[in-house]
Amino acid sequence: MSTTPPPPTADNSPASDPALRRREQRGWYTYDWANQVFITSVVTVLIGPYLSGLACSEAGAAGDCSQPGLVLYPLGVEWFSLHPNSLHPMVTTVAGLILLVMLPVVGALADHTQHKKRWLFWLAAAGSLCVSSLYFTSDYQVAVLLFVAGNTFYGMSLVVFNAFLPEIATADERNRVSVTGWAMAYLGGGLLLAAHMGLLASADTLGVSEGHAVRIAFASVGLWWFVFSVIGIRLLRNRYGKLAAEPGPPKLGASLKQYWRTLREMRRFPNTLKFLIAFVLFNNGIQAVIYFAGSFASQDLNLSLAILSATILLIQFVAFAGALLMGWVGRRFGTKNTVLASLVAWCALVTCGYYLPPNDPVLFLLLGAGIGMVLGGTQSLARALYSLLIPRGHEAEYFSLFQLADRGSVLLGAASITLVVNLTGGFRTAIFSLVVFFVIGGVLLWRTDLKKGIESVGNTVPDNL
Repeated sequence: MSTTPPPPTADNSPASDPALRRREQRGWYTYDWANQVFITSVVTVLIGPYLSGLACSEAGAAGDCSQPGLVLYPLGVEWFSLHPNSLHPMVTTVAGLILLVMLPVVGALADHTQHKKRWLFWLAAAGSLCVSSLYFTSDYQVAVLLFVAGNTFYGMSLVVFNAFLPEIATADERNRVSVTGWAMAYLGGGLLLAAHMGLLASADTLGVSEGHAVRIAFASVGLWWFVFSVIGIRLLRNRYGKLAAEPGPPKLGASLKQYWRTLREMRRFPNTLKFLIAFVLFNNGIQAVIYFAGSFASQDLNLSLAILSATILLIQFVAFAGALLMGWVGRRFGTKNTVLASLVAWCALVTCGYYLPPNDPVLFLLLGAGIGMVLGGTQSLARALYSLLIPRGHEAEYFSLFQLADRGSVLLGAASITLVVNLTGGFRTAIFSLVVFFVIGGVLLWRTDLKKGIESVGNTVPDNL
């Protein structure tokens, strides 16, 4: 295969040749495979207990956060203090705030460039470098900075990555392509997490501490993310619409003006806006479960890192099958109906989590299997629906809004979790409170006229809506 990428083309519609579309779709799947390990191993499993452990040690508890009266001063001043368990959700909140600022910039610039592949590569490279650099520190403040930076580059890369979806798949292919991407992501994340489980289980035999083994896992995540990103990005093509056809490099001022103009013009597409608000609400619950499952398991359920890793591993492989199954259900019974049904399942799952007894790994595993069945399908089908609600030529801009909604969900979820944890000292009640977001988001999605919304932006309504 030639290493010279094809020149950018002003035609940003999917290739008419199915073989060319499948080639690009394979590249797109590969980037999903590449970046998911950050969410699976770092965000969901390792970073929460790791930061909590470092914070508890800093507070003088030697990793035991159950002691009363623990106080952490993350800024080194007495007027700002936290319970050590609150450090992780607070850091996640800060990361969400940063993305609220950065994502509109990236989305606006990406729609004004003829080289989205280059953007995707450098964002992935920067994110993977930050994650790998966690290997070199056990200082909680440095670890916080590296995690926030890695999370920021991860979020920005997804804006550019998702903008490729309308360019590589026809309207009737969006469901299948988005679901397959999520399935491959969970499979890749599960395989590397399995390796991390083996590493943690054999840490004593290898003569390394658990903390050192976790840092090795961080380094491997960054390496995996980078290598597979390079492989996947090579298979994509640079396309651009009329915004990028203007001569000269992308201009930040003009790009941001176009972005704010897009926000104002979204009033012409009320169903797109309504869908985004619904997504923010129900995705808040999903993201909170993803980000704080590790802290909930270790702090409230007294489960070991090995049990947590095994559960998340189970979720990855169940989510692989669940995403494909929900894609089939969506094609059979309608994508919108399938997402609504999944939100009912989410309500039941977080309710079960509230009543889950401590020190019971079997029930936690069963809960994880239930989450896996709906996790990938809910997100992938939502992504497919949104791609149909975007005017052509504005993909990166609109997907920056989608990613902003996604990261905004993280911010909203992290802020609400932080508040409840500070009030209660634990994650159980905070997890249960997420049912409110699933219910309100589901009602708003139910009231969204997707067919009218797709037609209003000039796209083709698929048969499986």
